[in-house]
Amino acid sequence: MQQNKAQKVIEEVKKAFIGKTECVEKLMTAILAGGHVLVEDVPGVGKTTLALAFAKAMNVAQNRVQFTPDVLPADITGFTVYNREKDGFFYRPGAVMCNILLADEINRTSPKTQAALLEVMEEGSVTVDGVTRPVPSPFLVIATQNPVGSAGTQLLPQSQLDRFLICFGIGYPDAAEEMDILKSRRSGNGLEDVRPVISSQELMEMKKEVEEVFVHDQVYDYIVRLAQATRNNDALELGLSPRGSLALLKMAQARAYRKGRSFVIPADVAAEFQDVAAHRVQPVSSSGMDRVRAAAVLERILKETPAPAPEKG
Repeated sequence: MQQNKAQKVIEEVKKAFIGKTECVEKLMTAILAGGHVLVEDVPGVGKTTLALAFAKAMNVAQNRVQFTPDVLPADITGFTVYNREKDGFFYRPGAVMCNILLADEINRTSPKTQAALLEVMEEGSVTVDGVTRPVPSPFLVIATQNPVGSAGTQLLPQSQLDRFLICFGIGYPDAAEEMDILKSRRSGNGLEDVRPVISSQELMEMKKEVEEVFVHDQVYDYIVRLAQATRNNDALELGLSPRGSLALLKMAQARAYRKGRSFVIPADVAAEFQDVAAHRVQPVSSSGMDRVRAAAVLERILKETPAPAPEKG
């Protein structure tokens, strides 16, 4: 197994993204699990740097789209143009034809453009003028949105939020981390220090190994009981979907792999539960709860749902 390569990627990314090591580890885990990531945080905390550093450390192609109201679906998926010299129509690739797509402020574009991107995320291909083309492999979308201020925004509906494997925030650095950032950014942005340590082929091999991580029936049962608990909680009108349960399984496998184990333990499930579930559950409308208070409900569910006891032998 090649878990040490994942740690090498993390160490390279930390050269550019200072502090918040847990965020680097979360994104690495999601990449190994083969899912897309939504980062919900205020501007200036390093979301773009984090994505670019990962692309460079893994030596994969990346594109960035700054979403605005005038970004069209064709900008994402690509379009065909007529070539007069060759007397034919030819496909011009859109932004998704890469390995890592940074979709900045996805909530500031039109619902039609959002839907076009999310369809590619789900299908792994684009269809333009009746011709279907697969996106490169591996393919990962790191989308960001600013939770502060609603002017000019189009919130993602729950059905589209469900397409993201995990959602997390970065948060502000503490005093010591911010001092390190200031010292390291006197010249350059840190990205020039990041070097490629794996190839796209090695990443694909690592993802296959993650899929082979063993999951005991008791762990499957634990995931199902957590999902059922969100669906039967009076404070939530929308619980974790079956797609969410599968996302929790994949993240637990990826975490176990990253930790150097060939099997999942309940702690892997518990550690990933919040990031997988928080954007998928819907608080009861009349309660006036926001995402933060919904997270408190999930924390209570996690505490009240007994984890499998280790087998004695």
